[in-house]
Amino acid sequence: MKRLMIIPTLAAVALIAAAIVMHRSSTKLSAGTAAMPSMQELHTVAGVNQLPDQEIEDQSLIFPSIAKR
Repeated sequence: MKRLMIIPTLAAVALIAAAIVMHRSSTKLSAGTAAMPSMQELHTVAGVNQLPDQEIEDQSLIFPSIAKR
């Protein structure tokens, strides 16, 4: 009967140890990635500065403003 209790006890101890290790590794990861990079850094990494400039048409003729009365 004691042998039947040893296996579930070892499994429970292993499960608890794995949960503790996972929790510790997740707290280390979240502490290191908490800071968000600035928009300028994100644009530099993505290479936005190398994109060609787009010409935007003037939409004021298509959608005129309401005339003052």
